[in-house]
Amino acid sequence: MGFFDSVFGRTKPVQPDLDALFSLPSAALTLQAALDFVPTGVGSVAFRAPSGKAFAEVQADIQELLDLDGGPKVEVTSDSFGFTWLVIRHEEQDLPGLVTDLHAINSTLKDSGFGSTLLCSMVAFRSPDGQAMGLVYLFKQGTFYPFLPLTGQTRNNMVELQVRDELRGELPIEVDLARWLAVWGAPGL
Repeated sequence: MGFFDSVFGRTKPVQPDLDALFSLPSAALTLQAALDFVPTGVGSVAFRAPSGKAFAEVQADIQELLDLDGGPKVEVTSDSFGFTWLVIRHEEQDLPGLVTDLHAINSTLKDSGFGSTLLCSMVAFRSPDGQAMGLVYLFKQGTFYPFLPLTGQTRNNMVELQVRDELRGELPIEVDLARWLAVWGAPGL
């Protein structure tokens, strides 16, 4: 950062640390021990899908990359906000494999020049009583936050704060609650 940047209060944007995704398996153990949430085996990456041949080629490259190990097919869905979700499914106990695939998808999109379109990645969890939760990774912030949707368009804020407190030492948690965006209709929730 240069002299004029500090004088004018400009800061460099936070660079995403996609390797933080690899902390999710140990965080999942903490979630299970403390709050009984277990992974469902569903993960997704949300972004603004550009149109054109270049993106179609990147999407084909992502599927080819995941197919190398006999990995899961990538499902493509859209939400009501205009975001595209690439969804992958693994066995519930294969969270490390799911995280590896999410990392590969994010890295491929970023390295192909689509990093500015990335919104978030999400791994779905469920409690014994059926409460769904997504651990959301904000690409541009490099941080995580929990999202627990209830019926209608309400959230379980109390449990979200409990999850935050339990995972504070394991994951880079987003401190600004205003950035804890509601991802209504996210696949897997």
